[in-house]
Amino acid sequence: MSAPAGASADLLRASRRTWGALETLHVVGYFAEELPEEYVALGLHQRLSYFAARGAALGPVGPRVTEATFYVFAPWLHDAALPAAWDRTTPAELVAARRRGMARALARTVGDPDITEALALARRLTDGLAATPGSAAGRPLYAAHLQLPWPEEPLLALWHAATLVREHRGDGHVALLVSRGLDPVEATVLDGAWAGKERFLRSTRGWSDDELAAAEDRLRARGWLDDAAALTDLGREQREDLETATDRAALAGWEALGLDDTVRLGELVAPVRRSVLDSGVLPGRLGSLAE
Repeated sequence: MSAPAGASADLLRASRRTWGALETLHVVGYFAEELPEEYVALGLHQRLSYFAARGAALGPVGPRVTEATFYVFAPWLHDAALPAAWDRTTPAELVAARRRGMARALARTVGDPDITEALALARRLTDGLAATPGSAAGRPLYAAHLQLPWPEEPLLALWHAATLVREHRGDGHVALLVSRGLDPVEATVLDGAWAGKERFLRSTRGWSDDELAAAEDRLRARGWLDDAAALTDLGREQREDLETATDRAALAGWEALGLDDTVRLGELVAPVRRSVLDSGVLPGRLGSLAE
C-alpha cells in the first residue's frame, strides 16, 4: 500500500531540510583552506584541484567525464585540470588527501561533538539508499563514491554520508536539467537568479560574458527571465518545480529511513551545521542551504 499523500509531502519537506543540513557539512570541503593545501602538496594547481579531487572516485578520468557529471562548469576548466592531474598523483592518493584535508577542516570548524546517534541514522539512510533497487542507475558520481570505503573517524564518516546523499541528489538534478532542455550555461544563470548567487556562480563556473548573455536570451525566450535578467513568475515557478522534482527523485533513502528518523537526523545535524556557519568558512548565500 502506498503512503498517504500527506505523509509523502511531510517526508518531502523533512528530507529537504535534513539534506540541507548535511549539505552544509559536505560543502566545507570546497571552501576550507585545508583541502587545497593537501592537493597542492601533491603537485596540483590550487583552484583546478577541485576537478580531480571530486572526480577521483571515478578513477583517472579525462575532462569530458567530469564535464558531463559536474555539468555546470565551462569545458576549458576541465581541460586545464585533466588529465594533467594524473601525471602528478593517483585517484587513490587524491581520495586520501581529500579525507585528510576534510578531517583537519572539520576539526577546525566543528570541533569534536558527540555525533553517535546522528552517524547511526546517517548510516541507515545511506544503507537504505544503497539497498534500494536501481538507486545508482544513471547516477555515476553517487555510484563512484558508493564504492569508496567508509572512514573510521566518526565526523569524517558523517561527511562521507553527506557526500553520498549529495552526489545521489546531484546526479538526479543533472538528469532533470537534461530532460528539461536546460544546458549547463542556462542552468548556471537560472540557479543564480533563483538563489541569489549570481556573482558567486559567474565567478566560479568559467563561462564568458558572451556565453552568459546568450543563455539569458534563451531563458527570456522561454519567458523565464525579464529584461533585467530577474526571474519572471513563470521562471520562478519552473525553477521551484525543478527543485521539487529533484527532491522527489532523491526520496528513496529517506523513505527507507522513515519520516520520524528523517526529522530526528535533521535535528541532530543542526548543531553541526550551526558550527560550520559560525566558523565563517562558507561564503555568502551558501550558508542558507538548509533554510
